[in-house]
Amino acid sequence: MNQAGTPRGDDVEDIGHLVLVGMGVDAPARDTDLLTLAGAVGARVAYLQVGTPTLDAVLDQLAAADAGARVRLFAAPSAGAAAPARSWLRRVTSDWIRRNPDVLTIDVADRPVHGAEAGLSSPAWEQVPGHRRHVLICRGPRCTARGAAATAAAIDARLRDAGLGEDSVLVAHTGCLYPCNHAPVVVVHPDDQWWGPVSAGDAQTLVDSWAAGPHEGRSRFVQRPAVLRGPPDAPPS
Repeated sequence: MNQAGTPRGDDVEDIGHLVLVGMGVDAPARDTDLLTLAGAVGARVAYLQVGTPTLDAVLDQLAAADAGARVRLFAAPSAGAAAPARSWLRRVTSDWIRRNPDVLTIDVADRPVHGAEAGLSSPAWEQVPGHRRHVLICRGPRCTARGAAATAAAIDARLRDAGLGEDSVLVAHTGCLYPCNHAPVVVVHPDDQWWGPVSAGDAQTLVDSWAAGPHEGRSRFVQRPAVLRGPPDAPPS
């Protein structure tokens, strides 16, 4: 530190590479703000879900360009969409470190990630919920601009009030579903019903209709695409 209180070059902390991580499903739809902020602070942008570049891809690029460097990840504030807890940022980062040990030194905000944190798999996530309806809420750019975040929050709140969990109604947030002139769009299967525009005020009516007309739930399982190729050819005798 010099007499004026300005850090000398050898006193300045090496902050490494900064990465702002969009957490919510609607973060890519609001990328102008995120990119502007990143440019102002000299950071890169990555997305935890839906958008590109993904966090994995950005970490791969940094590892290739500057192995051994320090990387600091910051969760970008959500614009109103439900976003995963910061613990998911640590989980995804930890998974990358386990696959790429001793390549980068990574912090989430001011806490280091070592690769020993919780992983991306759990017995609780093995089975498909036995849902009766699968509800797709469009979170593409137009639906987001027209209030899809508020619609999604209202649907979630009404489902909780009605006591309808994932074994009754499984909700998924998606990218663009295309009939954008009707934004925000909500699609319900197996009914093959397309609703729009669905405002937050419409949520009660929709959810109440699902409660009043329940389908029978059934078991589902996850298959690998290889089953479509059939059994391997038998070797010639």
